[in-house]
Amino acid sequence: MRRHLLKLIRTQVFRFLLTGGWNTIFSYALFSGLYFAFSEKVHYMVILTVSTVLGVTNAYVCHKFFVFRTKGNYLREYLRFYAVYSVQIVINYISLPLLMKSGMSPYLAQGLIVGITTAGTYLGHKHISFASPKRQL
Repeated sequence: MRRHLLKLIRTQVFRFLLTGGWNTIFSYALFSGLYFAFSEKVHYMVILTVSTVLGVTNAYVCHKFFVFRTKGNYLREYLRFYAVYSVQIVINYISLPLLMKSGMSPYLAQGLIVGITTAGTYLGHKHISFASPKRQL
């Protein structure tokens, strides 16, 4: 049992899920904190943009060094990482205003969006962001 647990912890998928949990908490807390601090003076879409750039950069560092453990290729992988996240970002930029216009709290709306869109990124990062040149789609 202990050996099986250690083997699971060493897997890339487990590291991805752990990192995804951290990134979700970090990104949500960042958006919520910025919204709480600046929403009276700054439009929520500006807050979303700032929190997205910082959140994606945090996620990139975590994925590069902890999940996929790649060496070098910082700029190429960072740009590909953003390409994979661009789908999530577009969904977020469309969904947040719609959910808020329907009366949903920005905190609840952002939590819902982040939770749903995070589920689809593992394969994109594995096969695009951090793929070796031989493995790229």
